[in-house]
Amino acid sequence: MNNQALELPQRRDSDIPPQTILVVDDDVPNVEFLQQGLARQGFEVHAAHSAQQAMHRASEKRPDAILLNLCLPDMDGFELCQQFADSPDTGNVPVIALSELQKPGVVRASRAAGCCFYMHKPYDPNALLLLIRHAIQEANDY
Repeated sequence: MNNQALELPQRRDSDIPPQTILVVDDDVPNVEFLQQGLARQGFEVHAAHSAQQAMHRASEKRPDAILLNLCLPDMDGFELCQQFADSPDTGNVPVIALSELQKPGVVRASRAAGCCFYMHKPYDPNALLLLIRHAIQEANDY
């Protein structure tokens, strides 16, 4: 992962409630990096370090987008993404897969599981921020 700070201008819409992001990753430093950077951009960020915790937090917090590491300790990320897609609480929430997986077909498999976008680690944090905003806007337009 690139350790550069998310550098795009901060949101200034103080009358609009913050959009929420659920970060699902068992790598604590990665979660902390994303939480800090996204919070600086005006997002409310929640974290889950396992699939079970992610399903609970997603139904409780109703995030606007989910950032999902495909390698989790308790469940395959593709399976979790399918559960998000099948749940009435998260079925319309865009899921962005973040992964180091190099195997052929991983992008296709993530799309088939319900992810709307895939980013390979390490990623450019500014590109991720733009992708998050695009995914949320696209979901709201739908």
